[in-house]
Amino acid sequence: TDSGNDTETEDVSTSIHIDTMDEYDLDLDWDVFHEVLKQQVNDELSVSEEEDRKLKKNRILKRSFAIAGITLGVLCLFVVFLVGTKPGRRMIYRIAGDYIHDRVDQTDNTMEEEGDSFAVSGGINDSYSKNAFDYTNKTDTEENTSESVIIPRQEDYVSTFLVFGIEEIGGAKNTDAILLASINTRDKTIKLTSLLRDTLVNVPGYTPRKLNAVYAKGGASLLTTTIEQNYRIKIDGYASIDFEDFEAVIDFLGGVSIELGEKEANYLNRKNYISNPAYRNVVPGWNNLNGNQALGYCRVRKVPTLGGSNDDYGRTLRQRRVMTAVFNKYKNKNVFDLLSITTKCLGYVKTNVTQAQIEGVLEDIVENKITTMETMRIPVNGMFDELDEYNGVSSPLVLEWENNINELYQFIFLDEKNEQEKNIVTNKN
Repeated sequence: TDSGNDTETEDVSTSIHIDTMDEYDLDLDWDVFHEVLKQQVNDELSVSEEEDRKLKKNRILKRSFAIAGITLGVLCLFVVFLVGTKPGRRMIYRIAGDYIHDRVDQTDNTMEEEGDSFAVSGGINDSYSKNAFDYTNKTDTEENTSESVIIPRQEDYVSTFLVFGIEEIGGAKNTDAILLASINTRDKTIKLTSLLRDTLVNVPGYTPRKLNAVYAKGGASLLTTTIEQNYRIKIDGYASIDFEDFEAVIDFLGGVSIELGEKEANYLNRKNYISNPAYRNVVPGWNNLNGNQALGYCRVRKVPTLGGSNDDYGRTLRQRRVMTAVFNKYKNKNVFDLLSITTKCLGYVKTNVTQAQIEGVLEDIVENKITTMETMRIPVNGMFDELDEYNGVSSPLVLEWENNINELYQFIFLDEKNEQEKNIVTNKN
C-alpha cells in the first residue's frame, strides 16, 4: 500500500543519513576514546606475549620430558642388556675384574734361603708313599736333575686356587692353613679341601719336608709347584693372607656365626688363642665371632671340635667351618654387593690371580648360580701313617698317595670309583 511504501522510504533515508554523518558531528570525547583503544590494544598485546611465553615454556618442558624419556629408555635398555644378556653380564664381569685386580696386592713375596737346614736323607720311601714318583735317595742338588715329571690334572669344568694363611713367629714364616678352593661348574659347587700341614712332601730342589715348611724355602711359587707335583692337581692361582689381615677381614664382614662345643668355649676363654682378653667371653652354642675370636678359634688344635675332631684334623676343620660360614653369609648377594665386599676384602690379600681369571671366577659363580660349598680333608682317614720320625723329619704324616689322590679326584673332578687311576699321569722325559 502507499502508507507501507512511505514508511519504507522513510526508514531508508534515515539510515543513509546516519551512515553519512561526519565524525565531528558525534558528541564523543575522542581523546578518551583513543586512550581507551590504545589500552585495549596494549592489553591484548600483553596477553599475547604472556601466552607466547607460556607456549614456549610448555614446548621446552615437553622437549625436556621427551629427552629425559628417551634417555631413561636407553638406560633401561642398557641395564636390561647388562643384566639380562650374557654379553652384557660379561661386560660387568670385565669391569668388576679390572676393578678388583687393581686393588689386590700382586706381590709374590718369595723368600729364598741359602742352604738347607733339613737333613739330606733322600726321597720318601715307596713303602709309605705308594705313588708314581721316582723316589730314590738323592741330595738336594741331584733332586734338581730328576727325570720324573708329574703332569698335574686339569679339567675345563674345574678351576682350582691355592689359599693359605701365613703365621710369622720369630722371623720364620710357616703356612699353618693350606686349602684348595675348587670351582666346579659341572655340579655347581665350590669345593674346599684342607691339606694337613704336617704332610711329608717331595719338594723340587730340596729334600722331603713337611708341607707347612715349603713356603719358607721358596715362597708361594715353590709351594704351588710342590702341591701340583705331590697332589697332582693343577693350581690356577694362589691367594695368601697373614693372621692380622685375617682378623681385619672378619671384622669388616661383621663377624662369622660359629657353633662352639663346651670344651672349645672353655678352652678359648682360658687360653691366649684369643689374644685380646676382653674378647675371651665366648659361650657354648652359637656365637658371632669377631676377627680376634675367629682367628683364635682357627688356631686351636689341642681340644676337640664340636663333633670330636682333635689335633691338626680339628684345626683344619675349624678353618673350613669359618670359610663356609663366610661363604654362606654372602652367597645370595647380587654381583654389585659382592663387588663392593670383595674389593675391600681383597685389599688384604696377596695373589698372582690375573684380571682375566677374576672375570672368569665371577662369571662361573654368577652364571651357574653356585651357592653350595662342600669340604674335605687330605689325607683321608686310614690312608696315612703318623710317625714319630721319618728320614730326619719329626712327627710327619706319610701318605698313601695313590689312594688319597683317588679320593681327591672323586671329590674335585667327580670321578667314579675305580676311574681315577687312568687320570693319574706320570710322564717320563
